[in-house]
Amino acid sequence: MASDRRTLLADSAIDVLAEEGIRGLTHRAVDRRAALPTGTTSAYFRTRAALLSALVTRLVHLDQAELQATAEELPSLRTAEELVDGMALLIRQRLTGEGRRRSLARYACAVESVRDPELREILVPRDNAGREAVRSFLATRGVPDVESRTHTLLTCIDGLVFDHLVSGGEARREALEGLVAAALR
Repeated sequence: MASDRRTLLADSAIDVLAEEGIRGLTHRAVDRRAALPTGTTSAYFRTRAALLSALVTRLVHLDQAELQATAEELPSLRTAEELVDGMALLIRQRLTGEGRRRSLARYACAVESVRDPELREILVPRDNAGREAVRSFLATRGVPDVESRTHTLLTCIDGLVFDHLVSGGEARREALEGLVAAALR
């Protein structure tokens, strides 16, 4: 039951952060969002740092699960077009619904992690099925420095997500095709 409560509080904290920003993230705001009595969040996460750590840990868990599910939805990547399709799917997921909420929270946490090494460590990109699919796709095409190119391509995708969160709109397919072409050169 305690782990369920912690998960509820972390999910509620993600919601508060996405809706109200880092300044709006308080123990009381999380209590209200979770529809729990005042003081519940502080009973589980005594400090703001503990609350942020739980929020970021949950965020990473949800992101990793999303990346795993996305990789499983796609066939093994055989063509550049399939890779572009996968990236377009991920971007759509990150810009709409639940994914949008997590993206807003993720970027707020990334800025906060500049001053907080513990948060930065939790947010460090991890190996996952999506990253492995891109790495494998590039490697089978004989791309030099696969690790660096995988990182660069995924960082560009992350930048597109950020840009479209801020400015709206959708990522154009031509932009994704250009990124894949550049990674393959």
